Amino acid sequence: MEQRECTLCEQACQGSTEKQGAGNAPEWRRDMILGALEAGGTKMVCAIGNENGEILEQISIPTETPEITMPKLLSFFKGKGIEALGIGCFGPIDVNRDSETYGYITTTPKLAWQNYNIVGTFKKELGVPVGFDTDVNGSALGEYTWGIAKGLHSCIYITIGTGVGVGVIVDGNLLHGMMHPEGGHILLSKLPNDTYEGFCPFHKNCMEGLAAGPAIEGRWGKKAIELADREDVWEMEATYIAQALVDYTVLVSPQRIILGGGVMHQTQLLPLVRAKFKELLNGYVKTKELEDLDSYIVVQSLDDKQGIMGALKLGMMELERQG
Repeated sequence: MEQRECTLCEQACQGSTEKQGAGNAPEWRRDMILGALEAGGTKMVCAIGNENGEILEQISIPTETPEITMPKLLSFFKGKGIEALGIGCFGPIDVNRDSETYGYITTTPKLAWQNYNIVGTFKKELGVPVGFDTDVNGSALGEYTWGIAKGLHSCIYITIGTGVGVGVIVDGNLLHGMMHPEGGHILLSKLPNDTYEGFCPFHKNCMEGLAAGPAIEGRWGKKAIELADREDVWEMEATYIAQALVDYTVLVSPQRIILGGGVMHQTQLLPLVRAKFKELLNGYVKTKELEDLDSYIVVQSLDDKQGIMGALKLGMMELERQG
């Protein structure tokens, strides 16, 4: 069932009566009307917004099969007058514009969505430019454009929840190589006192396999929220997260690292991560950013709206690219 989360003045983006100046040109330009889709493995968040990152209308639709879910998504966006759509999508996805399968969801564990042409479907049905990237790159873009990384030229956004995803911005651009980053699968050194096998079916000792929400529950037999007062739980979790952050820091050299996702709702975790990061880095890199770890390693700043706001920006970027 659809869940309508907010509707603020449905006509807000349509503007008022245009005043005509010389040559009948309007003296102002109304706000852009943009569509945004944060396509997740369990739910699809759809929104209408503008180029200022303002969300004017938003709903949440369960992620089922394309046959069930796509008509609902299209129904939401049709008739809204959107100029472009931005999609931050669960993956893996194909973001190589030269590829025959650009815009596809590819080898996802969600079998019904494997090799699905999500961008092509929206382009055909809506007739507007469609920006496309990973959900976590979308979150990085949201924070970079409107959040805690605004004004910087590089940042990393890491979501730690049911899985681990990493979005990277370098020199103001989202990082792509042969595909998008899969930084949740960097390999970590397992702690000697950790007997948990790891839940990633590909790499038992990757960050996702050792530090995502299911790993916490699998290792300790309870969900993270039930383990809030267990110091040993969060010391181990902080160590694994800090290992990854040190790797990202020496490899990508971001100006800020932003942590999000359900695991980071445990507020006792962030100070432990910073302390363990400092210990593991051991003074090797010396920059002004690293002199203040409270500002270098931070949590998301947009009230968990960074993903949908980043999708707005993806739509805007695609509109500008094609314009």
